[in-house]
Amino acid sequence: MTSTDPTVLQHALAAGRDRLRALLPGLTEEAVRGPSPLPGWTRGHVLSHIEGVGLALARQARYARRGRLIDVYDGGRPARDAAIEAGHRRSAPQFATALADALDEVEASWAEVGPDDWGRPVRYRDGVLLDAGLAWWRELEIHSVDLDLGRTFGDWSPEFCAHAAEFLAARVPDGVRLTLTPTDGGQDFAHGSGTPVEVSGGLPDLVAWLAGRLPSPPLTGDPLPRLGPWP
Repeated sequence: MTSTDPTVLQHALAAGRDRLRALLPGLTEEAVRGPSPLPGWTRGHVLSHIEGVGLALARQARYARRGRLIDVYDGGRPARDAAIEAGHRRSAPQFATALADALDEVEASWAEVGPDDWGRPVRYRDGVLLDAGLAWWRELEIHSVDLDLGRTFGDWSPEFCAHAAEFLAARVPDGVRLTLTPTDGGQDFAHGSGTPVEVSGGLPDLVAWLAGRLPSPPLTGDPLPRLGPWP
């Protein structure tokens, strides 16, 4: 999916986990029950999803190192959705404990991954372990902003933006040549073929839009194309 260096990825994953851990002591009932920017989801839904997907992708790492394949979620997407619905009702102290335990397990799983392990096959997208690690990076970065607890799109690193733009290019609709023009410096990103459409804005805001989020201030582009489903 990308040329991201695994060493850089490991550091990025550690930083994302540390940011989440730093939020746990300050979680309140009001914060957990409050709405997130995602339609129909509270912060509790987002936290429950981060917990579940973190453990799911960590188990891809554990099994890959043993030379075994395992589904991302037992029971597939329905089981994943049911776990989020059940988990979001927990109290703030329960969330803090559960997420701390989950992050410990996630950290231990990825810490065991060595330089020769990243190419091992996994069930996640029928790819390799590096793909699963990159997926966890996306989940950490994007959903940390969805929590609306201080982190914003503008905090995303140029390295993450470059990776996410490449991954999310699959959302560009057929028949459109989409050019993303960062107004804060950096190279243009061009994807697809057909009718040329240019969208401009800050690089993190452009990536946020590709991820289905609503950046502020709005992007420049008339009209903005309707993006396809998440890849």
